[in-house]
Amino acid sequence: MNRPRALIAMSPTVWREFLTPELAERLTATADVDPSTAVQDFGSVADLADVEVLITGWGCPPIDEEVLSRAPRLRAIIHTGGSVKHHVTQECWDRGITVSSAVEENAIPVAEFTLAAILFSQKRIIEVSHHYRVSRSRQSWAAAYPSMGNYRRVVGIVGASRIGRRVVELLRPFDVEVLLADPYVDDAEATRLGVRLVELDELMSSSDTVSLHAPSLPETARLIDRQRLASMRKGAVLINTARGALVDEAALTEELVSGRLHAVLDVTDDDVLDPDSPLYDLPNVLLTPHVAGSMGDELTRLVDHTVDELQRWTAGEPFATPVDRDQLGTSA
Repeated sequence: MNRPRALIAMSPTVWREFLTPELAERLTATADVDPSTAVQDFGSVADLADVEVLITGWGCPPIDEEVLSRAPRLRAIIHTGGSVKHHVTQECWDRGITVSSAVEENAIPVAEFTLAAILFSQKRIIEVSHHYRVSRSRQSWAAAYPSMGNYRRVVGIVGASRIGRRVVELLRPFDVEVLLADPYVDDAEATRLGVRLVELDELMSSSDTVSLHAPSLPETARLIDRQRLASMRKGAVLINTARGALVDEAALTEELVSGRLHAVLDVTDDDVLDPDSPLYDLPNVLLTPHVAGSMGDELTRLVDHTVDELQRWTAGEPFATPVDRDQLGTSA
């Protein structure tokens, strides 16, 4: 089997989280690559002339015309993460370089996190836990939280992305109705997914839980605005594992401080919420620091997929998860 020359291009810190002896063994058996080294600056590499494959990850610099001029044999980019927009440039597509991404694999833990958030939120576990810690006493929790439970709840999914679709799939065993708002999905596809297709405004006002899975694009900025937040049912839950830019954060904060809505927020406008934000202390809010995606041993899934793709490409087979250039405009 031909062993193509490969280079690992990402943050060295990220690569150290990925690297295991098993991974190093699989990589070197498939490609001519130094698994101990990851570069974050192509200028630090003396010679790119023989590189045929780039294994990229978070922190990879843009692969622009200057880089490509130094890498005339580059034919494939295999990304260990989701979006490739930050480093795969127009020049890469013009060159005809084939690109693969582990976006399907990274969708799995986000969807699992979302499912847990949906079930915990409607069971009112976040509030009950806080109440129990404060009161330290026996109470009739069903009387205190008469709306707790997941039976016949309405779950609204905003965006039929890979994650959104996987959440829909995970929800199938449960006694919930799933609504979907996505301008790129028609009635026939919605039927195949087992959801009811509605406009976003109807979804916001009709759902007990709204979960966001739309990409962050200019047209989706503040998609969940003050008016749509105000239309949500009292006691409804907003879950955001997508991007903070999708939501009017000031308006959401007002709704949460009032206690009218509940939220699970894995992302906010800034990577770290303002230290003075009241959201840190609200009993109706669960804040997590952007951990819904692949973490810990879940990273192994990403690199296993990456090596599988490298083996397919080396054997002359097509990628299992190629990036479709034409769909980049409507994806994350």
